[in-house]
Amino acid sequence: MKRDYYDVLGVSREASAQEIKKRFRVVARELHPDVNAHDPEAEEKFKAAAEAYEVLSDVERRRTYDAYGHDGLRSGGFSSRASAYGSVEDLFEAFFGGGGGSMFGFGNRGPAPGADVGVSVEVTLEEVLTGVQREVVFDAVRACETCRGNGAEPGTPIRTCENCDGAGQLRQVARSAFGQVIRTTPCEVCGGDGKIPESPCETCHGRGRIDGERTWEVEVPPGIESGQRIRIAGAGHAGETGAASGDLYVEVIVSEDERFTREGRELVTIVDVSAIEAMVGGSVSVATLDGERDVEVPAGSQPGEVVRLDGLGLPDLRGRSRGAQHVVLNVVVPKNLSEEQRELAERLDETIDEDNLVADREGLLARLRRVTKATRG
Repeated sequence: MKRDYYDVLGVSREASAQEIKKRFRVVARELHPDVNAHDPEAEEKFKAAAEAYEVLSDVERRRTYDAYGHDGLRSGGFSSRASAYGSVEDLFEAFFGGGGGSMFGFGNRGPAPGADVGVSVEVTLEEVLTGVQREVVFDAVRACETCRGNGAEPGTPIRTCENCDGAGQLRQVARSAFGQVIRTTPCEVCGGDGKIPESPCETCHGRGRIDGERTWEVEVPPGIESGQRIRIAGAGHAGETGAASGDLYVEVIVSEDERFTREGRELVTIVDVSAIEAMVGGSVSVATLDGERDVEVPAGSQPGEVVRLDGLGLPDLRGRSRGAQHVVLNVVVPKNLSEEQRELAERLDETIDEDNLVADREGLLARLRRVTKATRG
């Protein structure tokens, strides 16, 4: 069943002609292809709105519809012309001319800006610590250096297009099912520029732009995280003459380092410590971004115990001081004991009493949580 025309436009049955017209403009703008490019139902929705407006904007049709509904219109011979148009763009031209440009700002757009470009660079944790410059190479449309983007051979004049008198557009008056409309189309002679070079540039053949390879030095700041992007305004594809260039987006990928797990500014390292060394204490060599460091293993260290090294992590993007490196002690229990080693272990076990076996269960759980977080992902 057809929806009520007033519901389609979202107006009351007492709405004035001006209110109906104003509301139709709002609905039409919402359903324009440039706004609803990904809505597969946008075209049908606009046709329904156009049919509703076609009826409610006509005094006699509206009076018939108010009295007898859709059946009254059909019995009176009404048939909407909206469905006769091949696309929603055709409908916009029929109503407003030039795809709705004069009414909605979608049509007469001027020269097209350049598109954005995306590239990626890979950096190491050491480069995240200090920041680094990376040279990126990418394909992009750029302004022709010979003609400086105006499309004319250097030293030759550029004249006003006689076909459109420099407007870049042609206006045509036509009749449609909805009355007389003015359609605006780009000038086919100058392509919408309004000007024509007498001698087109030999390098770009009058286009003002050429395809080619571009090189850019990218400043990767300290503290950047994997997946973050750096935007460089104007470094993308060149726009048409008079329009802005697109942007360059550089995605930074931080390569994995088996020595560390990163948690924002913090670094986590897991080192193996023998059970004997954990009992009596000692030191272990630990890799840091500043080189190898000897780290003290406190006597009586438990599995998962963490030694914090302040200032040996990473900075953040705001340039604040570095985070910490957390050294997780992985106490390794010896296997494949010789007979002599087993005897020594048994003799040691005989000397162990309750004072040596005080269990710090809360501390163990806390360490397990830290280790789980550090090694996740």
